[in-house]
Amino acid sequence: MWISRKTTEQQKAGHAVTDAVAAPTLGRYGAMAINDNATRRGVDVSGGDVELVDLVKAFGPMRAVDEINLHIPGGEFFSLLGSSGCGKTTTLRMIAGFEKPTSGQILLDGVDMTVTPPHRRHVNTVFQSYALFPHLNVFDNVAFGLRRARVDAKDVSRRVSEALDLVQLTQFAKRKPAQMSGGQQQRVALARALVLKPSVLLLDEPLGALDARLRKQLQVELKTLQQQVGITFIYVTHDQEEALTMSDRIAIMSNGHIEQIASPQDMYEAPATVFVADFLGVSNLMEATAIPSGGSGNRIKVGPFELTAGHGQSPSGNTKATIRPERVKLEPADAVGRENRIPGRVERWVYLGNAVQLIVKLATGHSIQALMHNDGAEIPYTPGTAVQVHMPSNALRILTDTGVRLASEIAATE
Repeated sequence: MWISRKTTEQQKAGHAVTDAVAAPTLGRYGAMAINDNATRRGVDVSGGDVELVDLVKAFGPMRAVDEINLHIPGGEFFSLLGSSGCGKTTTLRMIAGFEKPTSGQILLDGVDMTVTPPHRRHVNTVFQSYALFPHLNVFDNVAFGLRRARVDAKDVSRRVSEALDLVQLTQFAKRKPAQMSGGQQQRVALARALVLKPSVLLLDEPLGALDARLRKQLQVELKTLQQQVGITFIYVTHDQEEALTMSDRIAIMSNGHIEQIASPQDMYEAPATVFVADFLGVSNLMEATAIPSGGSGNRIKVGPFELTAGHGQSPSGNTKATIRPERVKLEPADAVGRENRIPGRVERWVYLGNAVQLIVKLATGHSIQALMHNDGAEIPYTPGTAVQVHMPSNALRILTDTGVRLASEIAATE
C-alpha cells in the first residue's frame, strides 16, 4: 500500500500549497473536518470543496456538457462514470481549467474559478498517459513543479522524498521512466501531483493503460492513498468496477447530463432510471404494465403474469421492471408457491469460476440471467430444463425511462 512511514512536525502543521506533503493521518490543513467520509476515517479535511453550477460546454451546436449541477464536499473520492462521449472528461478539463465553459460557474471552496487559468487553481491532474519527462529520473520528475515554483532546494529534497515514500518508490528515485513498469510510472505521476499539495486531485482514467490484474491491485491502493492524504479526488472512468471499488459517490453521465448521483451501493441496488440500471452491472430489464394496486408494493404485469415490485413508483401504463441476476432464484417446474413466479426454460449456462451464469427464456418471451454461487455442488439445471423463475418482490424494481438510448442498445448496433 502507498502509506508513508514518515510523520514530521512540518506535516503536522499543515501549511499552504508550497508546504510539505501531508502526513498520512492528516488532511491538507489539519483543520476541522467538513466531510463525513473523512471524519469517519479520523482525517481532518479543510478545502477541496467543488461546486458546478449550471455548467455548459458547447462545441458548435453540440453540447458536450449540458447544464450540470454538482457539489463535491472536501475529502471525498468522487467518480464521473460513463461511456465515451458522455461529457465526463470535458467536465474534468473544465474543473482543471483546460477548457473554458460556455456558461455556468466552477466554484472551489466557494470562490468562482471559472475564468481562472489552470496554474492559478489549487488543482492538479493525473493523466492516463502519465506525462512523465523521459530524460529526467524519478526524483527530478517529481521535483519539477517545485523547482518551477522556485521552492528552496532543501525543501524540494525533503518534499520529494516524502512524496516518494508515500507511494513507496524511494528506492527508484534515480531510475528513468523507461526503466519502470506501467504501475510504477503511474505512482510517479501521482507523487508529482501530490507533492504540490493541491486542494483537489483530478484523475483522467489513470489506470486505463494497465493490464487487468494490475488495475485491480492499484484500485485498492489508490483508494487507500486518498484516505491517507485526505484530499478531494475526482476520478473519471468508463470502468464500472473501478467506480464501485473506490468511490464514496458516483455520478453516471450520459449525453452531457447526470443521470444519477449516489453511493456505489445505492447506485447498484437502487438505480433511478432505466439507463442507470442498464449501464451499471448486469440488469434484467423487462417490459411491463403497471396496474392499480390497493396494497403495499406496485402491481405490474409482465406478459400475462402479475408480479409485485417492492421498489420504485410508476403510474398506470407501460413501464419497465428490473432485477439483478444474483437476486433471481430458480426452482423446479413443479415447485409449490406461485407468487412472483414465471415459468421458463434454461437455454444455456456459462461457468464463471466463482459462479455460474444461467440464461433462462421466460414464458413471456423475455430472456433473463440468473447467477448461482459456486458452492461446489453440481448445477441442477441443464439446458432445456423447465423451471420456475422466482423474482422476489424486494428485489424487483420499477424504473423511470428517461428516453436515453441504452448502452446495451448502442453496443448491439456497433
